[in-house]
Amino acid sequence: MNHRIFQKSVSALALATLACGAFAAAPIGARYATDAYPAFDKESDILETKRKEPGFFSWWSGPEMSTPADQLALARKLEAEGDYGDARDEYDALVAEWPSSEEAPRAQEALADMLYTKEKDYIDAFAEYKYLLDFYPSRCDYDAVAKRLYDAACAMHREGKTIVFFRFANTVDVRRAFEGVVLRAPGASFAPAALLKVAELREDEGLPDKAISVYETLRNLHPYSDEAAEALEKEARTRMKLLHAHEYNRVRCQDTIDFLSLAATSTKDPALKANLEKWRMEAVSLVEDEAFASAKFYDSRTRTKRSAMNAYERFLAEYPASSHADEARDRLRELQAELAGKGAK
Repeated sequence: MNHRIFQKSVSALALATLACGAFAAAPIGARYATDAYPAFDKESDILETKRKEPGFFSWWSGPEMSTPADQLALARKLEAEGDYGDARDEYDALVAEWPSSEEAPRAQEALADMLYTKEKDYIDAFAEYKYLLDFYPSRCDYDAVAKRLYDAACAMHREGKTIVFFRFANTVDVRRAFEGVVLRAPGASFAPAALLKVAELREDEGLPDKAISVYETLRNLHPYSDEAAEALEKEARTRMKLLHAHEYNRVRCQDTIDFLSLAATSTKDPALKANLEKWRMEAVSLVEDEAFASAKFYDSRTRTKRSAMNAYERFLAEYPASSHADEARDRLRELQAELAGKGAK
């Protein structure tokens, strides 16, 4: 039977538990839906694992031996002799032919270990560890296998970086691997590190908004982890990149200012606090620049001096300490003088 590793939805009580930070204390194999991770790909892309079944020509590609015990012994013998290709075929044939046997999960684990430790085929090793967790979660050491799944994802990432992801079409496969790790072991000690990798890879994909969502998820679910502090700084940097890379957006600016203000009060790192305050002032400056430009534009287009004066007065009321405040006051005085002179006449 195909054991589903994740539920399609999470109850309101489970969501409340997540919000309270109890998620970090969940057992390593706890099962939560993908809607707990808003920037992850859809469930079918991350989790779906196809069951191994005997091939159409099973008389040709099926197991060499007539019992699962003998088949496992044959596969182990081939592996010990260094015949990894044939050993892989025999392990696979056992799992497909006798999926409910006691030897099946042992063969599946041996296959994954062989791929990881001996063949260094990290992509296939990841897939085989994933299969073991998805189809035999109660018949293996779930915690240990989940850790190996994470190690395989890290190896995929290292190999991809070494050869500039030449082996992978893009970073998507690697990012989904880390997402799969998190979803299969959300309470594991390595879950925060896996989430951090997901966020970084989202940035590599050129999707900073999704990266920000993952950084937020990491900080909310694992607030006391070392990765949470790193995520705070990375999220702040990413938010600032968005501000400078796109046209002015008042809502985005204000949201960033609010985030940086809150972040500065929550961190105990003096260097990070200084950076956060510097970035906050940059964001505030963007808002002030836009507001002053709007006032000047109104001044140049309005037909009445009093309307222009109102524009500058509103600006000074909202941004009295702005670097543009003196210029706004000077122009306001000019308009007042002009209006007074016209009235005297």
